[in-house]
Amino acid sequence: MNLSLVPKLKNTDSNNFFLLAGPCAIESEDMAMRIAEKVVKITNDLKIPYVFKGSFKKANRSRIDSFTGIGDEKALKILQKVSQTFDVPTVTDIHEASDAAKAAEYVDVLQIPAFLVRQTDLVVAAAKTGKVVNLKKGQFMSPASMKHAVQKVFDSGNSQVMVTDRGTMFGYQDMIVDFRGIPEMREFASTVLDVTHSLQQPNQSSGVTGGRPDMIETIARAGVVNHVDGLFIETHFDPANAKSDGANMLHLDHLQGLLSNLVAIRKTINSL
Repeated sequence: MNLSLVPKLKNTDSNNFFLLAGPCAIESEDMAMRIAEKVVKITNDLKIPYVFKGSFKKANRSRIDSFTGIGDEKALKILQKVSQTFDVPTVTDIHEASDAAKAAEYVDVLQIPAFLVRQTDLVVAAAKTGKVVNLKKGQFMSPASMKHAVQKVFDSGNSQVMVTDRGTMFGYQDMIVDFRGIPEMREFASTVLDVTHSLQQPNQSSGVTGGRPDMIETIARAGVVNHVDGLFIETHFDPANAKSDGANMLHLDHLQGLLSNLVAIRKTINSL
């Protein structure tokens, strides 16, 4: 993926990893703007290329009473406002082929959720919008098998594609990151490490996914050391009360310290 082709993406000459970060789901305009404002300032100070992330709806939920969104158009317009206000690109995930063209009117990057990355119609629909496509690696897939998903995007006439490792199922209720997959996937696409989703503990008996946010820096450091191109981090100013994935999100107050450490590591690695 050519970072210079991503609209509004800044600091692309800094030799840093790029960052996709924001809340799991768009809960309101106020929360999205509040999070974006802080992350934009941090990433500008650290010269990190930044894409604001927010799901306009949540289709993969454990229970029928789980939060799914505030309304598709309302959430997409908030993403558009974030982009216009802070002059940054945005990314959101889509779940049906019909979502692709709709979301493409408002955002710069279309993300294919891990559970859906083998759905050809969905991947092709995203690719044909001409937007950058972020393919989440299925929790059930090997790194090498992701080259076929990438090829679907290429075969649809779109070369702007990246893959994101978000962990692999380890038993029924835990995830693990196999860092051997990073150099393997980098051979055929820019590779992102989804730090926070890799620390999920799914399939809890309560129907609410758990997580290990205490391990965020450990996983992120390992990704940077292993030359990952980008990082994906979900963050919120009140994770305990977030409407989705609060158990594994990074508190917004901790983001600057984490990214400062990671940038220092990247500089060290680049100097070797």
